Amino acid sequence: MRSWKFWLGVAISGFFVYWTASRLDWSAFLGALQDVQYGWLVPAILVYFGAVWARTWRWHYMLRHMAEIPLRRLFPIVVIGYMGNNIYPARAGEVIRSYVLKRNEGVSVSASLATVALERLFDGLVMCFFVFITLPFVPLPSIYRAVVIGFSLLFFVALGLFLILAAKPERSNNLAARLIAWVVPERVRPKVSDLAAKFLRGLESLRSPREVMMIFMTSVAIWLTETTKYWFVMQAFPFQVSFPVLMLMTAIVNLVTTIPAAPGYVGTFDTAGIEVLKSFGVQPSIAAAYTIVLHVALWLPITLLGLFYMSRESLRWKEIDTAVSERRGAAPTKQHPSGSSLLGILAIMTGAAALALMRRLA
Repeated sequence: MRSWKFWLGVAISGFFVYWTASRLDWSAFLGALQDVQYGWLVPAILVYFGAVWARTWRWHYMLRHMAEIPLRRLFPIVVIGYMGNNIYPARAGEVIRSYVLKRNEGVSVSASLATVALERLFDGLVMCFFVFITLPFVPLPSIYRAVVIGFSLLFFVALGLFLILAAKPERSNNLAARLIAWVVPERVRPKVSDLAAKFLRGLESLRSPREVMMIFMTSVAIWLTETTKYWFVMQAFPFQVSFPVLMLMTAIVNLVTTIPAAPGYVGTFDTAGIEVLKSFGVQPSIAAAYTIVLHVALWLPITLLGLFYMSRESLRWKEIDTAVSERRGAAPTKQHPSGSSLLGILAIMTGAAALALMRRLA
């Protein structure tokens, strides 16, 4: 049985898919898909893998306090992690790549998860940064202001907390020990204390202002590269918006995908992207066709490459599923993650299409 979090994500995705599908002119949408110049997807996908390589370098930089891992060995692990995010719920790919990193390189899962948390934090800060630097050029639709302000406060508070923990490691370890002694049962205190110490070690890259700036600038470069993919995909469609608008779209869709959703961010990514483009004058059918083609171009190539690397690493689904379940403190699931995820996505799409059709016929 899947957890309630999985079904909550499916329900949220279903809502967004239905809400978008029920307002779509399907004949215009299908016509827009037929007119796409799909050749532009080739440079778009190549640019995207450039961004993945940059992500690998950033992670390599953050891990170097614990282990010097060559980029050629780290890149497949990063790809497997992003594949896991696409087919497991709740960004479980982050746990998967930390598990594979320990399996291959011996780095503690807790320590590597700390670096992954830092990645997500800096990614969120860059998304908010993109919104604020585009405001002089592109007005932010009012519907997104509360979202951006809320996430900005959340990310800055989290960064401040992580900086405090990293700045004084001895004090942080002592504080962790006191908290653990206060709230954790005695029989599991040694294990929890070990996990906390390893997690705090993963924050070492925050101790130097130079390293913090390096991580931030690398994150900016990663997301500018990914926005360039959005630009290449746009060339396949009969509309043009400015690069700052695409930066804003990149920021909004990635902030919205932090909301729980079905695997692959079905619905949340698409609805946010369509609404941003519509607010800048793009026809709804073209905005929908562009966003869905972009979503597939982001999802499919790295998922296929991740499956290839998974096979090459002799990783089995049962092994990964067990690692994810153990990390979450749940019993291992017996169902294949790829099968359940795809069935969930298929159910959402089929149900939304049926509801939209019934609404049009009513």
